[in-house]
Formats: sequence, C-alpha cells, structure tokens
Amino acid sequence: MHASAVTPLLTESSRPIFEWRWVERNADAIGQRLGEHIALTATALGIGLVVSLALATLCLRYRWFYPLVLGTAGALYVIPSLGAFALLVPFFGLTFTTAVIPLATYTLLILIRNIVTGVQQVPAEVREAAIGMGFTRGRLLWQVELPLALPVVIAGLRVAAVTTIGLVTVTSLLGMGGLGYFIRAGIQTTTPNPSPIIVGVVLSVVLAVVVDLLLWLSERALAPWVRKVRAR
Repeated sequence: MHASAVTPLLTESSRPIFEWRWVERNADAIGQRLGEHIALTATALGIGLVVSLALATLCLRYRWFYPLVLGTAGALYVIPSLGAFALLVPFFGLTFTTAVIPLATYTLLILIRNIVTGVQQVPAEVREAAIGMGFTRGRLLWQVELPLALPVVIAGLRVAAVTTIGLVTVTSLLGMGGLGYFIRAGIQTTTPNPSPIIVGVVLSVVLAVVVDLLLWLSERALAPWVRKVRAR
C-alpha cells in the first residue's frame, strides 16, 4: 500500500470519539436545536392533550363511541412517522405544522385510553356521593372524576412525552430541526464525526429524563393523596 493511502486512514482513525471543541464551536446551534426540540414536543403534547380530553369526554358520555375512537387512534399510531410527515408536505410544506400534526396524533391512543381508564376507575360511591350533592354530569367529570383520575392521566402523559421526544428527532430528516439535526449531520459527513451524533442522542435522552421527572413531580404535587395511599 502506498504511503499516500495510509495517511488519510491514520488521520481519520486518530480523531477522538468526542470533541469538546466541536461543542464549544456549535454552542449557539445546540441551544437553538434544543429549543426547537422542546417547542415541537410541547406543542404536540398540548394539542394531543386537548384533543384527547375532548374525545375522552365524548367516549365517557357515549360508550359506543369509545371503540371507534380507540380504533382510529390506533390506526394513526401505527402509521410510520416518515410516511406521515411525507403525506403532509404537499399540503403544508416543510413547516412546523407538518411536524406537529403527526406528533400530536401519536399521543392520542395513549392519552385517550389513560383518561377513560382513569375516570372509569373512580369508585362508584364517590360518584353517588357527588350526584347526591347535586353535581351535574359535566361538573362531576371536571371537578371529581378527572382530578381523581389525574395519576393515571399523568402516567399516560409521561409515556406520550417520552415517545414524542424520540419521534421529534425524525423530523430532522425533512429539515425541520430539533436535536435530530445533529444526528443527521454526523451521519451525512464525508469524514466520520461522532461528536454531533453523541450530542444529539445524549441531549434527547437527557431531555426525556428531565421531562419525565417534571411530570412525575407534578403528579406528586397535584395528587398528594396518592402518596398517602401508597405509603400504607
């Protein structure tokens, strides 16, 4: 083998697995992509939660509607993410909306099922006591059943949040930003550069852990009676 052929190989193999200098040079870009990732995740979760609450309310009122809604949400959940994004590009282009719509639909199956299950688990004697006090159906749902179902609802929200954070990385393949941008950039470089890949993966995992922890803490704050029951 010629010496000229050996030199590039030695140069590439001598590159460290992770370069802090790369992080320092791209600190602004990392902050920007992290912000995009959080914005996409929060928007998708917010829309998914609002739609899920509306559909779950209808399902609880009209029981025949529940299998139909759950079946539709399940069908949307199994659509490949890239396919879902690609289907929306002709209508909305490579925009924030194109990314958010599929991300929000992927949360519906988890959230609707947990909301309905949580409300159904409310003890019958609690409902009877509230009705005896003059609670209307709507007031019973929003002031009694949903607050008591909160631990189950938040459990579903935690799963949906972690799933969404992972799916947001896929939107980078359509040029929509997020931490997946670094994973794509690291793969597509002609010279192997694992630093951006590591940054994208590690920050995605850290973000998922932080969001999950925050939701868990919110459950403890909003439903303190659950701690007392579990402590017995």
